[in-house]
Amino acid sequence: MTSEITWHKSSYSGAQGDCVEVSEGPTTHLRDTQHRAQAQLNVPHTEWTALLNALRTR
Repeated sequence: MTSEITWHKSSYSGAQGDCVEVSEGPTTHLRDTQHRAQAQLNVPHTEWTALLNALRTR
């Protein structure tokens, strides 16, 4: 069974397309919108949540 990744970008991203896209799940996937075919970063959901929580407290 193959599951397709659903990507989204922040509503804070501008119209220029200079942003990062994210697909959240058990593993969080991140990629550059200008280089979608290139490598992506994959991190455990727990690490992604920890990063977002740290950023929110700044």
